[in-house]
Amino acid sequence: MQIGCVRVEFYLHGVFSLKEKRNIANSIKQKLKNKFNISIAEIESQDSLNRLVFGIAIVSNSGKIIQKVADNVLNFLEKITSEEIVDTSVEIFSL
Repeated sequence: MQIGCVRVEFYLHGVFSLKEKRNIANSIKQKLKNKFNISIAEIESQDSLNRLVFGIAIVSNSGKIIQKVADNVLNFLEKITSEEIVDTSVEIFSL
């Protein structure tokens, strides 16, 4: 079994309340869950208005499949949101 961990950091422009940030985060999470078989959570900077960081987990038998899903998730994120993606990373672990 292999596990892929994807970290995506956004810079949010024009967000003035945590409620606005939560709405953006929930919208992105729901779209990703509907499209891909992944787990996703906000993992850092929950109290920051202009920074949103997601952790995404992907489980599979193959590292190639995990990498392909991770690439598809990142490409999909660029299409569905106007928020600025400032950092991404993908790590694959074997168990």
